[in-house]
Amino acid sequence: MKGLELNEFFYNRIVAEILKSNFPNLKYSAALIGWGSEVLGFDDEVSADHNWGLRFQTFLSNRDYTNQSDAVNQVLNEQLPAQFQGFPIGFEIRVNKDQRGERKDKRIKHNIDVETIKGFFSRYLGCQPDAKLSAAAWLTFPEHKLLAVTSGKVFYDGLDKLERTRQKFEYYPRDIWLYMLAAQWTKIFEEQAFAGRSGQTGDELGSALIAARQIKNLMRLCFLIERKYAPYSKWFGKAFSKLSCAGELKPVFENILQSKDWRARQNGLAEAYKIIIRLYNDLKITSPINEEVGEYFSRPFPVIKDESVVEKLRAAITVEEIKNIRHNLGSVNQFVGSSSQLNDTALIERLKVLYQ
Repeated sequence: MKGLELNEFFYNRIVAEILKSNFPNLKYSAALIGWGSEVLGFDDEVSADHNWGLRFQTFLSNRDYTNQSDAVNQVLNEQLPAQFQGFPIGFEIRVNKDQRGERKDKRIKHNIDVETIKGFFSRYLGCQPDAKLSAAAWLTFPEHKLLAVTSGKVFYDGLDKLERTRQKFEYYPRDIWLYMLAAQWTKIFEEQAFAGRSGQTGDELGSALIAARQIKNLMRLCFLIERKYAPYSKWFGKAFSKLSCAGELKPVFENILQSKDWRARQNGLAEAYKIIIRLYNDLKITSPINEEVGEYFSRPFPVIKDESVVEKLRAAITVEEIKNIRHNLGSVNQFVGSSSQLNDTALIERLKVLYQ
């Protein structure tokens, strides 16, 4: 049984009844969102060796959290069974920076986090969920966390607020999206000819590395084109396989990565460029890109000849706050490659200055 399914079953069969019996007038919401492979539906047998099991969040109003969170935890401690469907109720969670933090109350014997919606989003995304979000906030949210708070499942929304809060983060606002598209095209244009040029000099290893990096850039562009959040590296390829364009592009990318010769790599990239241009033009958000893929100056390295898409995308932005960003770095996810750094809340806060 998948973790998300297991925990919804656990909530409906056990926890909902305990809360109803002991707190009949309590309004709350219950969900499994945030960190964890089960939130994305990518968990398997291996996932169960740590941080996997009976756990989810129960959200209370601010007032009820102050007045009743201790009582809720006490009742759960006392009335939850020792196990459910063969899984223990209490198990150790090995804490990462992007997870919930150490327990303040060591007496809690379960992994049902009792908290507020405001507290969760403030801790996990570093923002007040009811506040207007600036461009700097959107561009410094770790994308895998945006995916995590909009994935998973709400089991019950008695507060009538959790789903609406999640919808606020459903995807980037349009002008943020346009800016990120421009940034991603910029990254792709930077190294178009290099897989061929390095291979031509006899550096097959360097050529393979550049081709792989260019594939990753193209895959990230595909997530943007389909308006889907991308996960971090462990699940990046798996999530890409679920995109609509993967059926056409995945075999092309696999052939490039398996190629032993730089000529085959650059020819594969040329094929991928043509597909990507078509996918972008189908969006009709700017005038079309010329689909020509030809030589880089007089060198026999195929590149996208029309690089005007960056200017076109920047020109389509209407929000002054975003128009005033003078660089094409994109979001933090487009220039920071380390998940640990992206999970460093203090570092991310300092990076906001780049967009101000």
